Amino acid sequence: MTHPRHTTVGIIGGGPAGLLLARLLHRSGIDCVVLESRDRGYVERRQRAGILEQGTVEVLRACGAGERMDRTGLVHDGIELRWNRRAHRLDLPALTGGRRVMVYAQTEVVKDLIALQLADGAPLLFGAQSLGVTGADTGRPGIRYRHRGREQTLTCDYVVGCDGFHGVARQAVPEGARRTYARSYPYSWLGVLAEVPPSHDELVYAHSARGFALFSMRTPTVSRLYLQVPNGTDPADWPDDRIWDELEARGAIDAPWKPARGPLTAKAVLPMRSSVTEPMRYGRVLLAGDAAHIVPPTGAKGLNLAVADVTVLARALDRLHRTGSTELLDAYSDTCLRRVWRAEHFSYFLTTALHTAPDQSPFDTRLQLARLDRIAGSPHAAAELAENYTGLPLT
Repeated sequence: MTHPRHTTVGIIGGGPAGLLLARLLHRSGIDCVVLESRDRGYVERRQRAGILEQGTVEVLRACGAGERMDRTGLVHDGIELRWNRRAHRLDLPALTGGRRVMVYAQTEVVKDLIALQLADGAPLLFGAQSLGVTGADTGRPGIRYRHRGREQTLTCDYVVGCDGFHGVARQAVPEGARRTYARSYPYSWLGVLAEVPPSHDELVYAHSARGFALFSMRTPTVSRLYLQVPNGTDPADWPDDRIWDELEARGAIDAPWKPARGPLTAKAVLPMRSSVTEPMRYGRVLLAGDAAHIVPPTGAKGLNLAVADVTVLARALDRLHRTGSTELLDAYSDTCLRRVWRAEHFSYFLTTALHTAPDQSPFDTRLQLARLDRIAGSPHAAAELAENYTGLPLT
């Protein structure tokens, strides 16, 4: 394989953010190279998000990655909240002027983008481990990487880090030039995949004294389910029957309902934390997705924020390519951070409203219930939740 030595945009990370950015740049006639440390099979199997905001759906369609999503994805017009054995449905289109969400797993988004990239896109190198970024504050930064046993350097006009919180791109920003705001939550999620049809036709977010539960899905025959558990939980301590019993108890309402039970094919514990690194640009290095921010999964914002980041960035690079203007590129960090902090606040709100903290007092619980009652009783409160859940417009 001939390794490229220079490109306009070097992209570190072949997850959804890096792949989508490459697709958008390719359609604008801007050359780029994607370096992904893992092999293709690993990248296509990573279990992550499953809820796509309307803006994300529209971006994927516009870049040619929407055909399989539109054919197999599940359009959802509502979500259900449960507390005190009550159920309240939020009608998303009615509350937002027609906006809705799509259930389509991140693994499938990645498969679609990889197929497009390999068919007609810019170079995509799997197994290319990025070792560091040099010259971030110069006119020609470089990415040192190892591929097939050989160390290479790719020089770039710009480097975009889509390689997560622990990636080399974030570390290329000197500590004195960045500030990270972080919050850890005193609980985690036990997430499972079940070979069983969903227990409800829309997502169910359940608050209970026993802890939070989420009933979601991947397809009409595969359920994705989550339970709040203590930090440090070992999935091996949760046999299948215990998981199903707890899901049934936490989702219970004063109406006939029980989750459909079936074999569990995967179990994993997910930590709950929030993090924002500012600014999202240093010199010619730009951060996107988890490299710049992490949200707890309650609000389904992680993938969607990454899509918003690279959409803003692709527009800025396209403006630079066509006109020579750096105006949008110079505003990249501020533009993205406004949305990021809005999403952080929403994710914090939904997380703290639905989860039971280990040291929670009866007073705290009554405040949670009052918050949920407010959503059920106020069209304004319901609309605020629905607008954030379906996503802010990308324009």
